[in-house]
Amino acid sequence: MKIKSDFTIQKVGSSYVAIAVGETSKTFRTMIKLNATGAFLWNLLSQKDLTEEELVDALLAEYDVDRETAANDVSKIVAVLTENHLLQ
Repeated sequence: MKIKSDFTIQKVGSSYVAIAVGETSKTFRTMIKLNATGAFLWNLLSQKDLTEEELVDALLAEYDVDRETAANDVSKIVAVLTENHLLQ
């Protein structure tokens, strides 16, 4: 899975928001709020096609977290991205 190219994130204070750009911004007018972990995963998914397992491994390499917590975090963000049609 990979983030569609017509979405980007911006840092706003201590959080991040995902927004549509270009033509997509005419129909997708919602902002999705992300924490630092969500932004980390977003950046990975915007660069290349990754599986959930690869995202879990990336979280484990970047953060001091156990596999179960990392898997739950990945599952949550993938669900939000899927629900909002942000993945290709």
